[in-house]
Amino acid sequence: MTDTSEADVRAVREVVEQASAAQNDPGRLLALHTQDTAIVNVVGRRVLGLEALDRAMDAALPSPLADVRTSVTMLDVRFPGVDVAVVSCTKFVHDERSDEARGDDGSSDFPTIGALTYVLVRRGEGWRTALTQTTPAVV
Repeated sequence: MTDTSEADVRAVREVVEQASAAQNDPGRLLALHTQDTAIVNVVGRRVLGLEALDRAMDAALPSPLADVRTSVTMLDVRFPGVDVAVVSCTKFVHDERSDEARGDDGSSDFPTIGALTYVLVRRGEGWRTALTQTTPAVV
């Protein structure tokens, strides 16, 4: 682990909090990512690059997927390099879609909890998300 300051921890925490708050706001969310970002969501969909993330959000937000919101609890942050942070979180999935949008039996097809890992990199004076990976967790 490298030497890091409390300011680095606060800045990383702020990016995680902003990402959670901006989940349905493409302009705000995209600004928190690197151009070459990689994302694997809780159901295993992989999105590579900022343009692909923009397209994925454009497709999801007008659909019932906009009613699947998440909340995040940050558990740990580590700095394996001077400009790299690995953040461990728990993600809670709140499926607020209508029963009709959920499918035949009205049950959610999303896991309710996931192990979320972010890799953030420092670019200039700010931190940006380079990787987001969510793995369904067994409760």
